Amino acid sequence: MTQHSRDTPQFYLTAPSPCPYLSGREERKVFTHLVGERAGDLNDLLTHGGFRRSQSIAYRPACEGCRGCVSVRVLVDAFRPTRNMRRVLERNRDLVGEMRVAVPTSEQYGVFRAYLDARHQDGGMADMTVLDYAMMIEDSHVDTRLVEYRRGAGAAGGPARRGELVAVSLTDVLKDGLSMVYSFFEPDDGARSLGTLMILDHIARARGLGLPYVYLGYWVAGSRKMDYKARFLPQERLGPEGWDRVDR
Repeated sequence: MTQHSRDTPQFYLTAPSPCPYLSGREERKVFTHLVGERAGDLNDLLTHGGFRRSQSIAYRPACEGCRGCVSVRVLVDAFRPTRNMRRVLERNRDLVGEMRVAVPTSEQYGVFRAYLDARHQDGGMADMTVLDYAMMIEDSHVDTRLVEYRRGAGAAGGPARRGELVAVSLTDVLKDGLSMVYSFFEPDDGARSLGTLMILDHIARARGLGLPYVYLGYWVAGSRKMDYKARFLPQERLGPEGWDRVDR
């Protein structure tokens, strides 16, 4: 194989399957592999073009007659939390977030399994084993991290210990932002709004790193699963002519 063929991505199209977001629709995806020395640069480029990463695959919807999946990224410097978001931050003051090397643990899998069983029993990931989870975390050729969120580690002056793990985000570090690949949390902590908290924390982390965007993946108008993404304003949504700013 020549150097040129190794560095030139090959794209493939999946067969139709039921759409997970819009009832009665079918979805198809175009995808390519993210491998080799240029995987990081390719991931950056494809993310700008509306692709998402899953392990060593970058994919984008390619559905006939439907453009419902819209890539969304939050404008970090212009973002201001709403009153409700400030309440979420206040409720979670006892949690500590830490960005770590992407290494899977049985503790993470326990939270992941509880999340799937409570929120996504019928989803495509419902049967994932601990080995499947480890592959999801480790099978990456790009700059990938885990952000763990834990309860405070006890009273000051007490024995040093790590607090209980309550939420995790698998996150790619891009040249222009943080891309939240997959997030999960303890389902019994619903009052904490941990999904919202993780996005707010990533916006703060991106600001601290001098990165202009937080990529949230796809927003689908009319899908209750995706409604929450539209609340993080201002944001940009990828349309036929490029990224368009949305303020309300």
